[in-house]
Amino acid sequence: MTTTSEQETGKKVSSGRRGPYATTPARRAEIVRAASASFAEHGYERASLRDIAARANVTHAALLRHFATKDDLLLAALAERDADDAELAKRIVQSKVPRELVLSSVLKEEFARPDHMRNWLSITIAATNPEHPAHDFFIARRERMRDYFTSKRLATAQDSEELTADDKVTMVMAMIDGLRIQFLLDPHRKTLHLLETLMRFIDTPEEA
Repeated sequence: MTTTSEQETGKKVSSGRRGPYATTPARRAEIVRAASASFAEHGYERASLRDIAARANVTHAALLRHFATKDDLLLAALAERDADDAELAKRIVQSKVPRELVLSSVLKEEFARPDHMRNWLSITIAATNPEHPAHDFFIARRERMRDYFTSKRLATAQDSEELTADDKVTMVMAMIDGLRIQFLLDPHRKTLHLLETLMRFIDTPEEA
C-alpha cells in the first residue's frame, strides 16, 4: 500500500525538484547562480538558504545535499564571480584596446550594476575580518590579481626609477577599490579617466 507520505514524495520526484537530476553538476551550478543573485540583492548576512532554494527551484533539503552551509555557498558564489571577472578581463584584453584602458573597461562593466557591486563590495569589506568565512578567499584572490597585474599587457611588469613593480600593483588595486566607493557615493562624477591616467603614469615601455 502506498502511504500518503509516499504519494507526496512521488509528487515531489515528478515535479523535478528531486531525483537523479538534482545531483548533477548542472543543478549545482543553478544553485550557485541563485546564491549569487540572492547575495547580490540582499547581501550575505540577509540572504537565506530558503530564498536561494526557491530561486534555484529546489527544496531546502535538496540544497543542503549540495551545500551544507551558507558559508559553503558563499565561497562557491565568489569562485564563480571570480571566473566571470577573469573571462571579462580576457575578452577586453583580446579586443586589443590600449593597455591603459583595460582596467577602466573592466571597471566600467561593474559600474553598470551598482547595486550588485555595492553588495559584493560589502562582502569584500566584511572579509577583512580574519574570522570571516571568505577571508582566505580574498587573500588568495588578491595574490592572483597581483600576478595578473604584473603582466606586460597591463604595463606594471617592471620596476621604474620611482616605483617597484610591486608598488605599481599596490597603487592600482588601491585606486580600483577607491573608485568603486567613489562611484557608489556619487555615480554622476566621472572617475574612470583617473585610472587611465595612473596606468599611463606607471607604464612600463613595451619591448621593441
